[in-house]
Amino acid sequence: MRLQVKYNVIYRHREQYPISSMCRFFDVSRSEYYGYVQRIDIVQKIKECQDKCDRTYGYHRVHIWLERQGIHRNPKTILCTMQKYTLLSSVRRKKYRNYGNALHKYPNLLNRDFTSTKPN
Repeated sequence: MRLQVKYNVIYRHREQYPISSMCRFFDVSRSEYYGYVQRIDIVQKIKECQDKCDRTYGYHRVHIWLERQGIHRNPKTILCTMQKYTLLSSVRRKKYRNYGNALHKYPNLLNRDFTSTKPN
């Protein structure tokens, strides 16, 4: 059984059974479980932030938003959490603008002839 599934089961049944006995039963340490619970809280806050901004915030702006909420974490921790739970922002591509020849069409004011009849 994967660790995340074990942690989810423990988290769901934390009100009915003691956490220490469930951790012993699933053979996971309590500190790992509490680390998972702490990450889940951050993930929920990041999801809330991404819902408010329509997934346009990257990890820097999410970090600033979390600090304003009173949650202080390293920005790289937030980046890793966003990567792990696929909460990264959708990258907006710049529009391709084809100006072609229209960009440099100037009138020939000097009336110079640039055609050649033979090389050199």
